[in-house]
Formats: sequence, C-alpha cells, structure tokens
Amino acid sequence: MHRVMVVDDEALVRSGLQMILGSAADIDVIATCAGAEAVEEIRRHRPDVALLDIRMPEVDGLAVLRELVGWPDAPVVAMLTTFHSDEFVAEALGAGAAGFLLKDTEPAQLIAAVRALALGEGVLSPAVTRTVIDGYRGRTGPPASVARVEAMSPREREVLGLLGLGLSNAEIGRRLYLSTATVKDYVSAVLAGLGVANRVQAAVVAQEAGIVPPEDKAQ
Repeated sequence: MHRVMVVDDEALVRSGLQMILGSAADIDVIATCAGAEAVEEIRRHRPDVALLDIRMPEVDGLAVLRELVGWPDAPVVAMLTTFHSDEFVAEALGAGAAGFLLKDTEPAQLIAAVRALALGEGVLSPAVTRTVIDGYRGRTGPPASVARVEAMSPREREVLGLLGLGLSNAEIGRRLYLSTATVKDYVSAVLAGLGVANRVQAAVVAQEAGIVPPEDKAQ
C-alpha cells in the first residue's frame, strides 16, 4: 500500500485529490493539510509520497520541500500547481522535488504518477514536460554533464532520450522491449554517469544533447 499525503491550502483541492487517489486499491491517503501544518503532519504520519502545492500563502511548498530533503527518511515529493508554466518549478526541481503535476491532471494519470513516485520514479505531467524542461534549462544554463553523454552506451543514450520525453520506466520498457527492472537499472546508470540528482535533470541533459526523439517516432 502506497501511503500518500496531500498538502494544499484549498480544502476543495485536498478533498478532490483524496477522493481520486483513494479510489485506487493500492493508495492510502493517510492525511491532508494546509501548508502551515505540513512539516509537523508529515513528520507524524511518515507518508511514502507527499504532494505539495507549490504556491501557498503561509508556508509554501518550496519551504516545506527544503525542510523535507534534509530528513534521512524523507518522503518522495512532487509539486502541484495549476499552471503549465510556473516561475517556481525550476527552483523546486533543483531543490530535490521528484516531479511536477498539474492539479487538473486526469485521474488515471494522477494515480499512475503517484504509483511511479512511490516506486522511486520521478514524474512530470506529459502536458508540461517540455515547458518544465525549458524553464529549468533556461535558469541553469547548459549542464556540464552533456559532455558525458558521448561516453554512454547506445542503449543508455536511448534510455536517456526517452527520459527527455518524460516517460516512466514502464513506458520506456514497452518502447525498447525491456523489462521494467532492466530499465530501472539503465536509469540508475544514466543518472550516475551524468552526475545528476534526478530524472528531470537527466531530461534537461537529453534536450541539450539533442538526443530526444520526436514523439511520433518514439511511439
């Protein structure tokens, strides 16, 4: 069972996400709260996954994220927003967020995203993958790790290119005819080889290196 917490200052959003996620047999929304109570409630409930609104009036998601990343047993964190382009997205990803989801993500995609997060996979809403990558790239400049792409094996470059499309391990596996476990091993090797912290940063490198396939050819 994947234990999830939802942090948002709007009660309607909290209840809506709780209802959607609670409809999945393997997801338990153990608590919801506003930003001001987030750190205390997360410490008390110890969720596997925390979904944090990136913009909250008292204590925003970025402040909560910065507190959580220092914990030895921190939950996996994904940021929630209502905007396709958010000025704080690059900062959140750089601070260690494992993903970025729109609040109006389709229910089935939201459930799949939480499952992926619980398994240690970073996630981006497909509709905003390019926007997020472009925003992150624009703030950080060309990553030095681009040069390391040339040292990768052909298969590792294929996996990296598909990470650039924001695909999950299962989706990459289907496209490359590999098991999910094998893809997970490749992703770990890619992140280590690039010296990046997460899949989103790897996706930025893939974009900079020009190895992301057009989506119609990646089907």
